[in-house]
Amino acid sequence: MSSTLITGARILGGEPTDLLLTDGVIAAVGPGLEASGAEVVDASGLIALPGLVDLHTHLREPGREDAETVESGTRAAALGGFTAVHAMANTDPVADTAGVVEQVWRLGREAGYADVFPVGAVTVGLAGEQLAELGAMADSAARVRVFSDDGKCVADPVLMRRALEYVKAFDGVIAQHAQEPRLTEDAQMNEGELSGRLGLRGWPAVAEEAIIARDVLLAQHVKSRLHVCHVSTAGSVEIVRWAKARAEQEGGWTVTAEACPHHLLLTDELAASYDPIYKVNPPLRTAADVAALREGLADGTIDIVATDHAPHPHEDKDCEWQAAAFGMLGLETALSIVQHTMVDTGLIDWAGVAERLSTAPARIGRLGDHGRPLAVGEPANVVLYDASATRVIEAGEMSSLSRNTPYAGMELPGRVVATFLRGKATVLDGKLT
Repeated sequence: MSSTLITGARILGGEPTDLLLTDGVIAAVGPGLEASGAEVVDASGLIALPGLVDLHTHLREPGREDAETVESGTRAAALGGFTAVHAMANTDPVADTAGVVEQVWRLGREAGYADVFPVGAVTVGLAGEQLAELGAMADSAARVRVFSDDGKCVADPVLMRRALEYVKAFDGVIAQHAQEPRLTEDAQMNEGELSGRLGLRGWPAVAEEAIIARDVLLAQHVKSRLHVCHVSTAGSVEIVRWAKARAEQEGGWTVTAEACPHHLLLTDELAASYDPIYKVNPPLRTAADVAALREGLADGTIDIVATDHAPHPHEDKDCEWQAAAFGMLGLETALSIVQHTMVDTGLIDWAGVAERLSTAPARIGRLGDHGRPLAVGEPANVVLYDASATRVIEAGEMSSLSRNTPYAGMELPGRVVATFLRGKATVLDGKLT
């Protein structure tokens, strides 16, 4: 019997208490706990949160192990406080069959730093022409419940309708990358006065908003579950807010949405540097969009924060803007960004952080053993976080195989001190075990 006694932790920022983790579950919670033979972790001054869950991660394996592997990505996840991540399907080969999703799932189990839940592709090869083997992936050992062509939009409304209908059979969800392809051909950054001045082709807000509007109506029509990936505009927040009100009134269908840390903090003004580290899809938007996203996340219109962790090797970012890949790292800095933008600004408290980074993403992904409260009998997935610390982000110190963080040199609040996956420490004293 293995036990860890965490002393003096503030669960969700509350009063100090102790937690006893035994054989993968929380055996006791309360002040003054004692346990003979248990390893003691002093958590005085630290906030205890349920293990974080990321609904949107790119682990790149199979196919782009030069950028990331399941092992390196889950090591980064553990350092960021995550105990579960959903691995997107845009690998090579694409995760559009039971065989590929089971491979990714098994790689996660072997690595042991975080549980990996593969996201299945909606269409074969992400080509947007034919539905993938959704049922076979759902029935596989990986038990896939989230499906997405992320990186590409399911632009065909008939295919999108069929996918929404199909996943109802096993309580799945379609996670849409909302990007109207014709409106964003060769788009490089947010469309606006700045894109014109910089000579970079613009990615208009309406290209995101039009797809979201279409898809919430399709979800309403077929009574299914839609999840909107990386919402980035104020208009999108309003459409999701309208859809949620309709869904609550009518019942039988749901719309959920995510915001990414970089869209909560960074703006399109950074593109003026022409540094491809700031090139991401959807692009960084305006300060008004950032404010709307924060408000939407605070009032529950946006359900969760998802990292869209997108590692790229040096050569894919160390080039001119036009040729550079879209995407940035997110796993190791997400909690700090949320503290900086949402907690320290008074928009949400630590219980709100747990809801948006653990409970709600686990609920959307239908994960029974993650996102659970820190209570007796629950799985011992725990993060200990020092909200009073500050750190300067160093790209070279990232655990990811890639270094494309947009926060390099930036001072951010907070530090993950320890992460426990089913009672086993994956991180202690801020270092991997």
